[in-house]
Amino acid sequence: MSSSFRASVEQASLPLVNRLGRLPRVVPFLAVLALLVGGILIPGWGWVLTAVVVVFLAWVLFLGWPRLNGVERLMRAAVLLMAVAITIAQAVPRT
Repeated sequence: MSSSFRASVEQASLPLVNRLGRLPRVVPFLAVLALLVGGILIPGWGWVLTAVVVVFLAWVLFLGWPRLNGVERLMRAAVLLMAVAITIAQAVPRT
């Protein structure tokens, strides 16, 4: 991925990152937790809430990727992949 793309995403994300940074630390965590619980408990369209969490986690991972070491990258990628798997399992249920 080109560095100009990364720079443009970082620049576009700066206002939201600043707004998130001003919130108490527990607020983003509780928001993600609420979306995940809602996504798991709501039948039918609940996977949409889980997909919102996946997009948010991917965005945060993309922004932080250059500053992470190998183990941190692996752990965050594993969490993202698990969230993607949950979303897919909810969106395409077995019958």
